[in-house]
Amino acid sequence: MTLHFQYRELVWLFAGLLLAGGLFFMAMRWRRRVIRRMGDPVLVKKLFSHYAPYNAGIRFGLLSLAFAAGVVAVMHLRKPGDSSAVSRKGIDVVIALDVSKSMLATDIAPSRLDRARQLINKLMDAMPNDRIGLVLFAGQAYLQMPLTTDHGAAALFVSAASPDAVPSQGTVISEALKRSAGAFNAAERRFKAVVLISDGEDQDEDAVATARDLAKQGMMINTVGVGSSQGSYIPDPSTGGNKKDEMGNDVLSKLNETTLKEIASVTNGTYVHLENSDEAIRQLTGQLGQIEKKAYGDVSLVNFKSFYWIFAGLMLLLLLAELFVPEIKKKKA
Repeated sequence: MTLHFQYRELVWLFAGLLLAGGLFFMAMRWRRRVIRRMGDPVLVKKLFSHYAPYNAGIRFGLLSLAFAAGVVAVMHLRKPGDSSAVSRKGIDVVIALDVSKSMLATDIAPSRLDRARQLINKLMDAMPNDRIGLVLFAGQAYLQMPLTTDHGAAALFVSAASPDAVPSQGTVISEALKRSAGAFNAAERRFKAVVLISDGEDQDEDAVATARDLAKQGMMINTVGVGSSQGSYIPDPSTGGNKKDEMGNDVLSKLNETTLKEIASVTNGTYVHLENSDEAIRQLTGQLGQIEKKAYGDVSLVNFKSFYWIFAGLMLLLLLAELFVPEIKKKKA
């Protein structure tokens, strides 16, 4: 591997140079016009004889170069080390976690959401060589973390998952599946799976149709049902009581397994009812183990040689040089 920028998407910052250059050119033209209108050219020339007009351009040039060097430094030019790249074999798994308020129900202790988070952490421990991504969904779905082998970072995102992460409420399983599919390499028809964890509340009519479409793209979807058929009232942290419906009655949330089972069925996945975490892990890893593994380089374990300090130092030198360019000509001895 050769030199490359870690944050290439920041290249748009160079557009600031074009904007600044245009503004500087307009300001200089405006200054020249104002000076010409001040009166007799000979007299005006004498009045401004101490002024060094070309130094303004030099100062702007130095500042522009300093800005460019700063952008390059932030984009982080680097080169991989010689011996630290590690090749692994694994699959890509996106975990789609329902964080709607019904997941706060306590029909399984301590709550559906807490049990789901515990399950995810155990699942990651059981899949050390696989890349993990995280999608959170309720009334909308968001890619919270792209695919990574850094399971420590993934655990931090999982621990922070809550209904507050998604402002709109509901359970849009179809959008969660689409968002999960977007995290994978679209060119590959293998090596990828989704683990959807939800209580199935607020049925999504498009969920099964979306799952069928994704199955044609080679995606396996395993579903985990969290909750019980007896159900539980949904706590409302804002009031300290239970969530109310429009009539003022307590909302009873029950596990709805029908859609979750059908999604798993049409994508050659498996449905697991979360009762015993260890048994759920055994079923999920057994199903995921059927997927062919691919070899990939684990970039997180590569020691990179960084060159950002060169451009950061150059930026500082250019800024210092700009300070020594005078606006007024030095008087001759």
